[in-house]
Amino acid sequence: MTASSSTPIGVDRIELMQTFVRIVEAGSLSAAAAQLGATQPTVSRRLQALERSLGLRLLQRSTHSMKLTEDGERCFERAKELLASWNAFDAELRGTGDEPEGTLRVVAPHAFGQQLLIDPLADYLRRYPRVTVEWLLHDRRPEFISESIDCAIQVGELIDPGVVAIKLGEIPRIVVAAPSVLSAAGGAQPEHAADLGTLPWLALRTFYRNEVTLTHTVTDESCRLPIRPRFSTDSLYALRSAALLGTGVCVASEWLLTDDLAEGRLVHLLPGWRASPLPIHLIYPYARFYPAKLRRFIEAMRHAMAAVVAGTTQSA
Repeated sequence: MTASSSTPIGVDRIELMQTFVRIVEAGSLSAAAAQLGATQPTVSRRLQALERSLGLRLLQRSTHSMKLTEDGERCFERAKELLASWNAFDAELRGTGDEPEGTLRVVAPHAFGQQLLIDPLADYLRRYPRVTVEWLLHDRRPEFISESIDCAIQVGELIDPGVVAIKLGEIPRIVVAAPSVLSAAGGAQPEHAADLGTLPWLALRTFYRNEVTLTHTVTDESCRLPIRPRFSTDSLYALRSAALLGTGVCVASEWLLTDDLAEGRLVHLLPGWRASPLPIHLIYPYARFYPAKLRRFIEAMRHAMAAVVAGTTQSA
C-alpha cells in the first residue's frame, strides 16, 4: 500500500476484511481486538479504512450496540467466502494444504447425526487436532452462505442442482412391526406385500405419507400399497419408538433396527420385499478451492458409509 491510499500502510484489504469478519462474529470491537491481539483503536481504524475503501457504511454503532447495515450484511457473507477461498489458496501455494485446520460447520440429519456418524466424526477429530467441528442437526435444506455451512449430509433424493454432490451410499429400508401387531391381526405373517394393507400403519412424512411401494428382491415385482397412517412423524427415532410400542407397521432404515430385530422387539415382515433404498449424499457449494478440512471430512464420511452399507447388506 502507498501512503496516499485510504488503507493504513502495512494493512491490505484481506486483513481489513479479516478484522471486519472478526468484529461481526465477536459481537463488538473490544472483543474482536482481544481475539486479534490488537487494541480497540486499531480495530476501529481498520473498520473505518475498509468502509472508506468500499465507499460503504458496514456497521451502525452506538454506545451500547452494534448492527450490520444492509450493505454490511452483504459484505459479511461475501467476505467470509473470499477469506475461505484465500486461505485455501494460500495454504496450497505454501504446501500446507494437506494439514486440515479451522472450524468445519456440518449439517446432518437428526438420526444419522446422533448415532451413525458420531464414531467417524470422533475419529476425524482425533486424526486432525487442529480442526474443530460445529455439528448441526436438522433435516431441512441448509443455507450454505447465510449460515456459513461448509457441507451437509442429505438423505433422500437431491433437490438442489446447484451444489456439488458426493454419493456416500444407499441405505436399505425394510418393513417391520412389533410382534403384538401381528398377534392382534391373527398371528400369521403376511405372504404378499398387498397383505400389509389390512394392518395399522405408521408413516415417516419425510419419505412416505399415504402410500408405500415395495419391490420383490428376486422377481422385481412391484406393489404400490395405499395406506392410512394412524401416526405420522418426521422423526426416524419417533417412528421406531411408535413401532416398538405396537402402534403399527412401518418402513424404516435397516441400520437403525438391527438390535431390535435381533432381540425380537420387532419382526421383519416379508423379508423378500423392500422399499427403495435411500441415497445418501454429502453436498457443498461450488468453489475454486476447497480447504483440507473439507476434503479430509469427505474422505472420512465415504469410508464410514461404505462400512455401514456393507454391514446392513451382510445382516440382511
